[in-house]
Amino acid sequence: MNRFQDWLNQADQDIKAAIDSMKNEHYEWSCFQAQQAAEKALKALLFFMNIDSWGYSLIHLLKEWKRVVEEENSEEDSKEIDPNRFKDLNEKCQELDRQYIQSRYPNGFVSGFPAEYYNKKKADECINNAKDVIRFAKEKVESVPPPE
Repeated sequence: MNRFQDWLNQADQDIKAAIDSMKNEHYEWSCFQAQQAAEKALKALLFFMNIDSWGYSLIHLLKEWKRVVEEENSEEDSKEIDPNRFKDLNEKCQELDRQYIQSRYPNGFVSGFPAEYYNKKKADECINNAKDVIRFAKEKVESVPPPE
């Protein structure tokens, strides 16, 4: 049974939690929850493609999607990968990946604790990045015609 939709649903819940955390000025948690939402969306996309995905790195999950699409499609049929969109998403994933450790652990910084290093601007940026990753995953899932 392919549970990709459960993963997409949880990505939506995680992004809502990130927004709630930002509203409550828990900016570091908001950034972590945004990373988690994007991770679940990319895993949902890979699960949808019947690819077992492991790990927490968004850039590696995104690259795995690209690798699979390139392998499955011929060169003239590789329109599925827009290089500019991929580059933009990869940059957003790079930023979100930085939130996985630093937003939660004091030893992610030379001194102090994570909450001191996060603000509304950073939380908003992470949420918007995650929303774009979620949108991308949903677009890819919806672009595949259902089986007849």
